[in-house]
Amino acid sequence: MYKISVIPGDGIGKEVMEATLHVLEAVNVDFEYVFADAGDEYAEVSGIPLPQETIDIVKDSQSCLFGAAGESAADVIVKLRQELDLYVNLRPVKSYPGTKSLFDNLDFVIVRENTEGMYIGLEEDTEEGAIATRVTTRKASERISRFGFEYAQKTGRKTVTAVHKANVLKKTDGVFKESFYKVAEEFPELESNDFYVDATAMYFITKPEMFDVVVTSNLFGDILSDLGAGLVGGLGLIPSANIGDNQGLFEPVHGSAPRHAGKGTANPAAMMLSAVMMLDYLDETEEARRMENALVKVLAAGKVVTQDLGGSASTMEMAAEVRRVLEEGE
Repeated sequence: MYKISVIPGDGIGKEVMEATLHVLEAVNVDFEYVFADAGDEYAEVSGIPLPQETIDIVKDSQSCLFGAAGESAADVIVKLRQELDLYVNLRPVKSYPGTKSLFDNLDFVIVRENTEGMYIGLEEDTEEGAIATRVTTRKASERISRFGFEYAQKTGRKTVTAVHKANVLKKTDGVFKESFYKVAEEFPELESNDFYVDATAMYFITKPEMFDVVVTSNLFGDILSDLGAGLVGGLGLIPSANIGDNQGLFEPVHGSAPRHAGKGTANPAAMMLSAVMMLDYLDETEEARRMENALVKVLAAGKVVTQDLGGSASTMEMAAEVRRVLEEGE
């Protein structure tokens, strides 16, 4: 029995969460769900987007499923990452059938450092404008690199690529690059290489099949992750994981999409794939593959899918179809 905290959040987060929990009922794993509040709608009632009670619930669980937050996303998800020291943001870029993927053979993963870089929020006004401080430490650089190599080793991947801009950001990205190759020495069976971030953006478009595991810093990882999503059909198909040494939080990256909320038409695939990542994190790999394969079959058939996927099904109709395929083992 796994204790899972569930934060549906705002907008379509609630809808895709309901759909995903419906499918999870059909996997051969027992879950105890503890629901918690966070986001814009909760802030309207309480005055705060992320209460301490929710933080405590997440800390007391083995994993967390998170739907979406609206304008308060930075106050919710960033704070949860800090409170739980979720230093890894894991974003798969994978082609699925029946989608608007630009390529049919992509399967790589972006491993983004989650705790420092440009996103630490150290900004100040000046007479001329403003200054932002970028922080890069050896500790954070080494542990994100080590996670990337260990992930490649665990999942049978062969190459780990560091992405940086050390030719310009010589001090900060110099530390990142140096730390990466220091860790690489511990994994001689894996190939390691590195590219500048601007070149990487071009390679994502021209030859993305060359990538396997990409390790990079916070800002670069954020940008490249959305670029990767564009390669495989958009944000509606992209899950993510925020992982630390003792906890994991799993969420789709599409946000709360308030214009589509309440219509029952949201694509639940990214939330379902986030739950698949949670199953893998819990070492329930057989059930993870069963759930992922069921979703893939529904996507490939293209008959009971949401409008953005070319169909006319509602969110829950698509969820019911994924569950049916999962239960029947088609």
